[in-house]
Amino acid sequence: MTVLANAGPLIALAKLNRLGLLSDLYRVVQVPRSVYHEVVEQGLARGATDAGTIRLFLDRSGWPILEVPEPTIRGYDPLVVLDPGERDLLILAQSIPEALLLIDDEIARGEARRLGLAVRGTLGILAQARRAGLLTLQEVELLLLEIATRRDIWISEKLCQDVLAKLPEEST
Repeated sequence: MTVLANAGPLIALAKLNRLGLLSDLYRVVQVPRSVYHEVVEQGLARGATDAGTIRLFLDRSGWPILEVPEPTIRGYDPLVVLDPGERDLLILAQSIPEALLLIDDEIARGEARRLGLAVRGTLGILAQARRAGLLTLQEVELLLLEIATRRDIWISEKLCQDVLAKLPEEST
């Protein structure tokens, strides 16, 4: 399975100091150049500390940073407004059989589903890490509570509570 990452999960996991879960779960994650530009280059220009963390992680991982050919970009006409990273992620995923998209933005997730693509967000990554034995139930609970209270991670408290309510059921 090919895994492609958008900005949201990279940023959230960096803020939580849990980027390593991506390597543990997926071995290799591919990142579109436009996502790298948004998260690392623009993040560093804004002084975002997580941007440096992500840059170091991606440099050490050796994961590919992918270019999307301009003719392919011009040929894609989404039904919703997407930022360049989301657009490029969806374009790349359409050409890769059984691609998994790591993406948090709900509008982009809806467009991905419309295209028949598999998606997983930050909370799904944490739940998968729990099922894989990489995190304890208590660790996931604490991470979800932290996400719910942080203003710099844009995942709703309600969504965190919904996932939190389902976790004990998954561990039995």
